[in-house]
Amino acid sequence: MATLPADKSAAKKIKVTASCFMGLAHLLYLKDFVKGALFALCEILFIVLLPTTVSKLIGMVTLGTPHPELPVKQRDNSIFMLIDGILFIAILVVFVIVYLMSIKSAEKDYAEYCRTGSFKTQKELLNTTLGKSFPIVGLAPAFIMVVVFVVVPLLFSVAVAFTNYSDPSHIPPSNTVDWVGFQNFAELFGGHTNWSIGFARVAIWTLVWAVLATFTCYFGGLIIAVLLKEIDVKIAPVFRFIFILPYAVPSVVSMLVWKNLLNGTFGIVNRTLTAIGLIHAPIPWLGSTHMAQFTCVLINLWAGFGYFMLLAMGTMTAISEDMNEAARIDGANKVQILTKITMPLVLYQTLPLIIMSFAHNVNNFGAIFFLTGGAPSVSDSTTTLAGGTDILVTWIYKLTMTLMKYNYASVIAVMIFIVLAPFAIFNFRNTKAYKEGSL
Repeated sequence: MATLPADKSAAKKIKVTASCFMGLAHLLYLKDFVKGALFALCEILFIVLLPTTVSKLIGMVTLGTPHPELPVKQRDNSIFMLIDGILFIAILVVFVIVYLMSIKSAEKDYAEYCRTGSFKTQKELLNTTLGKSFPIVGLAPAFIMVVVFVVVPLLFSVAVAFTNYSDPSHIPPSNTVDWVGFQNFAELFGGHTNWSIGFARVAIWTLVWAVLATFTCYFGGLIIAVLLKEIDVKIAPVFRFIFILPYAVPSVVSMLVWKNLLNGTFGIVNRTLTAIGLIHAPIPWLGSTHMAQFTCVLINLWAGFGYFMLLAMGTMTAISEDMNEAARIDGANKVQILTKITMPLVLYQTLPLIIMSFAHNVNNFGAIFFLTGGAPSVSDSTTTLAGGTDILVTWIYKLTMTLMKYNYASVIAVMIFIVLAPFAIFNFRNTKAYKEGSL
């Protein structure tokens, strides 16, 4: 067709043709052969992969069939089938997006033709296509890696929560895995079983731990920063250096050292307190549940307040001294300046970091695992392995590495995501880059 009428019928024809086959409208009507060939190649590749895609999707639905008569290596592996199915769903979604892009591109090119009344030359079309495709080609490797290494594993973790993937009866390839719907959620959230009791106990302690760990470190660092700012001695930099050392040392090393120092039998802390006469019996720092929880918060304060100290000091440095001077002229004392000027400004500047620190502490694996290992044991620990100081992320580790209860671990991971996602979204939406589109 040499020319196209600029009317609704022609626009509809373009849209229908582009919808029938990717790139067909570009090839037949719009004379954009390069773009049409690229879109057509995408659909041809998808058609070639279609039988495999259908097979993988069916495998994801069935998760295989038990074949005890076959050698283990020849049996259906439900987990591989689930991963393959999710991967091909991602491919299908990408294909749908590209398909919609081809239709929009045909409509846009036709609108351009209606505006100018003529087609561009092939050289102009090639330059335009290459120019517009450059950012897409540049971002494609990163996009593919994000899909394969981030999106697919996340979807897989969510999908496992709806299966019975657990030891001893449903561990591939010896056995297959089945879809069980919301059964795992019901077992963890409902009833009075050890699993539901253990989940409720660990979830409550995780929230308490995250709140206490965040606010003790924040206000501890803020108090030290204020004292160092107000103190007028030459050795203030020395104190700043000393106070930042716990944050500079790897937390694994610090927690393992404190675990030995606080040992109830031969720990240096108890031995020192006994030697100087402050105590007559060893303190069970890590021996009882409440004492161990208090110790976790206390040691985390020692390890983490240095970060917030530096953060607060940097923020206070940016506060104009003219404001403080005006407040002093008006008769304000140091406490009033701190509570009415310094604190509000510091809180305003550091609130997003407080939120992200809370999210970090919910998943602060090292602070708990390397200090207490989740100990001490409680009534349901025999069944669930969840100790008195275990938080959700350390319990997930035990469920996967020891009990092999991947289904329960996945349920807990989904719940952590549901709790933390709003904090991450809120924090991101309040950044200057999101609001203004620039740094």
